[in-house]
Amino acid sequence: MSKIIILINRLSDQPTVDEIDVIDQVEAVEKSLDELGLIHEREFVDSNLNSLINKLLSEPDGIAFNLVESLNNSGGLVYFIPALVESMNYPLTGNPSDAMFLTTQKPVAKKVMKGMGIPTPQWWNATDLIDLDPGKTYIVKPSREDASVGINDENVFEGSNPEILDRFRQRWGDHFFIEEFITGREFNLSVMGGPNGPEVLPPAEMLYKNYPAGKPAIMGYAAKWDENTFEYHHTGRTFDLPESDRVLVEQMNAICRQCWSAFNLRGYARVDFRIDQHNQPFVLEINANPCISPDSGFYNAALRSGYTFTQVVQRILNDL
Repeated sequence: MSKIIILINRLSDQPTVDEIDVIDQVEAVEKSLDELGLIHEREFVDSNLNSLINKLLSEPDGIAFNLVESLNNSGGLVYFIPALVESMNYPLTGNPSDAMFLTTQKPVAKKVMKGMGIPTPQWWNATDLIDLDPGKTYIVKPSREDASVGINDENVFEGSNPEILDRFRQRWGDHFFIEEFITGREFNLSVMGGPNGPEVLPPAEMLYKNYPAGKPAIMGYAAKWDENTFEYHHTGRTFDLPESDRVLVEQMNAICRQCWSAFNLRGYARVDFRIDQHNQPFVLEINANPCISPDSGFYNAALRSGYTFTQVVQRILNDL
């Protein structure tokens, strides 16, 4: 029987709440592996890759279950781990290194989407000559981070105020990009691999409850992680959509399948959308390594589909 080696990023000495969330994911996966009767152990991963290599060599018949969300607290390095495991011809759950690289380097992902005809908001790199429209709204995002790291209200600005970009250059250098801000509805769609191709799970609409006028409706860091904030207590999700959304949901499902093919996705992923005033969906981001803890959108979308989490884990193990 193959041992499941659960790969986890080693936490920093004073981990932030988004770092600690990986432990919730591990515990949920371990519970399901127990139900499946599979032997498992944790392997904490950091920049000492020799330690990981030695662990995998010691378990030649194992399977690596990849839950690594960062390397040395950098989300932009997350593709290193699948790249290393693949180089050893070792079975690995989740997305391959090319998908991880393309989706974590956000401006690169935008170029792929544009080239493949996948609708995404207009964007500019930090080094581009940017001609912003004073009548439009924009958002600044770090190029290589997930979990809404670095995203808050000040990231949203009017085109008439381009000098705000100097503040982000001081913080991130050239490692950010500017995106046209779509002010409409927001959806997250989770996708699982399977023998008959990707399965798109029920869409979750993000809700921004009682946000005052002028406050950006964004799923920033505070909304996701800081329990002491207005944003955390006034955002949520719903899977209960009206029948009038049927065509929109079909469009988003088709785009998710297009993303799956374009980015060589495998195992599981999440695609985030905003909807413009013409009811047209735009892909904000493709997350090839989404959170699967019990309070995550992916976990709850799977339950909404009638799956148990143990069935999801089995599907992930089958889609190697």
